[in-house]
Amino acid sequence: MTSLADTIRSLPRLGGIRRPAQRLPAWSVSWLQVGPLAFVLIVLFALPTLLFFVVSFFDYDRAGLYPAFMLDNYHDLLTTPTTIRVYVGSLTFAVTVWAITLVVGFSIAHFLIFHVRSAAIRTVLFLLCAIPFWTSGIIRTIAWIPFLGRNGAFNQIVMGMGLTSHPLDFLLFSNFAVIVTYVNLFTLLMVGPIANSLAKIDPALIEAARDAGASRWRIMVEVIIPLSKTGIALGSILVFTQVMGDFFIAKTMSGGQSASIVSTLATEIAAMEYPPAAAGAVLLVLFVAVMVALMMRIVDVRSELVK
Repeated sequence: MTSLADTIRSLPRLGGIRRPAQRLPAWSVSWLQVGPLAFVLIVLFALPTLLFFVVSFFDYDRAGLYPAFMLDNYHDLLTTPTTIRVYVGSLTFAVTVWAITLVVGFSIAHFLIFHVRSAAIRTVLFLLCAIPFWTSGIIRTIAWIPFLGRNGAFNQIVMGMGLTSHPLDFLLFSNFAVIVTYVNLFTLLMVGPIANSLAKIDPALIEAARDAGASRWRIMVEVIIPLSKTGIALGSILVFTQVMGDFFIAKTMSGGQSASIVSTLATEIAAMEYPPAAAGAVLLVLFVAVMVALMMRIVDVRSELVK
């Protein structure tokens, strides 16, 4: 018979018994994951947006701001011909730059994905496109001035080739210069998302369409473009929001002749006209949000990215 001491020694020690791990509830894990991002969005976006939305209804004079609920700031903003002209001008720039960057960016992305077979060469070419993007946008903007100026490099080349006998004045300090600079700065924002979407296309689909007798144009319209619509939508959103939120390029490259929405807001802030500036900021946010919502309506980016 075994003794009581032997029986006790044969029992497993308490320290060796593994207790089941205590798991947090699923809802708490989700909140812990989304908490940091929610905090950043609330502090850096939601609260400032709420603040200038409230200030947009205030009254003001040179002495200060006066809390009130008045629609005069919005009324003046929507009925002033100058403001309407600025909004139309900014929208025209955005649409023009979007169309050009879409064509150029799609062409570059299509070449990199479908015509460059070597992954190493493709990476090198993409880096060559991205390297200028690593420098300051201000420097890249100012660099166009000596190139497009009346006595700049482009005019010297054109006159040296005998294409014109006098310098071309429309190249600099004009809408043309603004659009050229926008395209130079923001085309990469269109190349990246489109190239990412094109890289996900199964080459067997293109080969099957080619074997079925489809022409290059039909393959492009019915296969490649529909399958790259997510990248097109993301690139369009990036380019559109960047152009609508810019004021330095429009002011510098047009010589002050073309005003943007943000440059108007900067002028009002410099004059301490904070309520009108806040009203303009609210309209700008709403305008851009509506345009982005329309793009998201055409292409459900979230569902496409999950695939």
